[in-house]
Amino acid sequence: MRKLLLPSLIIVAASLLVIRIFYLQVIDDSFKLKSDNNAIKIKYDYPERGYIYDRNGKLLVANQASYDIMVIPRELKNTDTLEFCQLLNITKEDFIKKIEKAKIYSPRLPSVFLPQLNKSEFAAFQEKIRKFEGFYFQKRSLRDYEVDSGANIFGFITQVNEKLVAKNPYYNSGDLIGRQGVEESYEDILRGIKGVKYIQKDKYNREIGSFKEGRYDTIAVQGEDINLTIDAELQKYGEELMINKRGGIVAIEPKTGEILALVTAPSYDPSILVGRQRSKNYTKLYHDSIAKPLYDRGLLAEYPPGSPFKILTGLVALQEGVVNEQTTFMCNHGFAYAPGRFQRCHCGGGSRDLHVGIYKSCNAYFSNVYLRTIGKYKSSPYAVDVWSNHIKSFGLGQFMGYDLPTGKKGKAPTSKTYKKMYPDWGWSGKTIISNAIGQGEVLMTPIQLANMMAAVANEGYYYTPHIIKKIEGKKIDTKFTTKHVTTIDKKYFKPMISGLFDVYNLGTAAGLRVEGIDICGKTGTAENFAKIDGKRVQLKDHSIFVAFAPKDNPKIAIAILVENGGFGATIAGPIASLMIEKYLRKKITRTDLETRILNTSLQAQYAKLGGLSEDIKLELRKNDSILKSKTVIPKIKIDSTKEN
Repeated sequence: MRKLLLPSLIIVAASLLVIRIFYLQVIDDSFKLKSDNNAIKIKYDYPERGYIYDRNGKLLVANQASYDIMVIPRELKNTDTLEFCQLLNITKEDFIKKIEKAKIYSPRLPSVFLPQLNKSEFAAFQEKIRKFEGFYFQKRSLRDYEVDSGANIFGFITQVNEKLVAKNPYYNSGDLIGRQGVEESYEDILRGIKGVKYIQKDKYNREIGSFKEGRYDTIAVQGEDINLTIDAELQKYGEELMINKRGGIVAIEPKTGEILALVTAPSYDPSILVGRQRSKNYTKLYHDSIAKPLYDRGLLAEYPPGSPFKILTGLVALQEGVVNEQTTFMCNHGFAYAPGRFQRCHCGGGSRDLHVGIYKSCNAYFSNVYLRTIGKYKSSPYAVDVWSNHIKSFGLGQFMGYDLPTGKKGKAPTSKTYKKMYPDWGWSGKTIISNAIGQGEVLMTPIQLANMMAAVANEGYYYTPHIIKKIEGKKIDTKFTTKHVTTIDKKYFKPMISGLFDVYNLGTAAGLRVEGIDICGKTGTAENFAKIDGKRVQLKDHSIFVAFAPKDNPKIAIAILVENGGFGATIAGPIASLMIEKYLRKKITRTDLETRILNTSLQAQYAKLGGLSEDIKLELRKNDSILKSKTVIPKIKIDSTKEN
């Protein structure tokens, strides 16, 4: 038996090997498809991307037909380069460069030679394409924008880079992919699934039909349609109000966290990033370091929040039990918090409690409140961490988890912050008193400000802000329907809301009332400084405003920041009133405010920021045709020290 064991094992192993080889070579053709096979040509059928609608079902982004010229370098024969280049209006150098790039990708596989031909270009070349072996058309669909607003929300479509092709097997060279905005966030849903056809070729390289009668072919599956939370009319109106201004507007539905408007200024028409001019236009936008139209200020710009932060200063003090609604402090047109240290105030002076302190925006009241909060505990570092945890519960100092691919987390300082700042000596509440009025180390983005107001409107909770409302046939992520509760008890929000309501009735926004709408709001005006030509120069104040409405059962919470816009009630406040009325009533009765804001331009103010050369000014004038807001602003570092 032992003599037969080894031969038997050899015979069995050999038999299994023969069977496996027979299966792979005769029965299973999958390895032929995966190999670089000369006899099989692969054609892809690209699906339409999913359509994008607003919250009310208005179509925002559709598709339009386009054609790519594809090339298989190995199949090129006797190409009349001169005629080819003349037909497509390219140079011979461009032709050679594109062919060499295609060879590097693969001599045998197709790659994009010239993308996104329009109908007229396609028609002209289609008549002659038979003369150019190795070239063929690939039909695609490009985005067709039904609106000229919301570019920062949508993002754009571009070709994948080689790094992604190597990393993700779904994509091939020349494929399109969503970048920025919802096109990037929901790429897997919007793109659909491309179909594949395997074409058999004979020894003369002629197509003779489907490989294995189409057994391995797949059909394209169109991308899913999505509905955004955006109100298209509100978004467009916000962008109109911000023309010739720099800043951001974020509006949120408090009860759901749905983003109603996400405005950044300056912006651009999204249609300029479609077609063969996309790359050229994108390059102009990208290199515009003055207006920075690709920089989404609603999500990325971090600012000292100014007076709106007094809302949190008051709420934390109430929660910590260091003051109540009746606690009063004297304001002597400011607050002397240390020898030789005086914090000015423009509230008019006098005795201030929480209610009056809010609607008159009294610096002295909230500075005293802050000192009591930090002074409650023997250890200042411990006290600051208690305070920091309270403000973080409103979404500050963190990436908020919204469904857009860009953002900044702002800053909620802790004891570690001040240990780094003051390593050699002790510090106390008086050292960091500027936090009381939103002028210390606290930084917030406009979307964080809007979310803070949504939490106040809800009396202590919020939902993660998000821009997706509905995906056809799917549920949205549960993180957008999960309630986040702040560390402040519900009972403390009512007196705060009462004070915010009187900001519009008795306080700093009394001139911005809209008849019949109960609005709660807070103005903010922050000084800022910048280094220009090496010198620290004071610039015009930033205009800040936060609000929600109606007071009972709020439907909208909003934050507006207009850089160098002056007092909060001058520009940001009117924009808030107009946006709120537009959303709630679909019309405007405060036409006086509307006319003033639409006619307000801050270009002259921005031009003071620093000696623009004639070359830069000329380039800006060229860019005017693609920028919707022609703001002239160099990048500056904010150094804000005053708030009212």
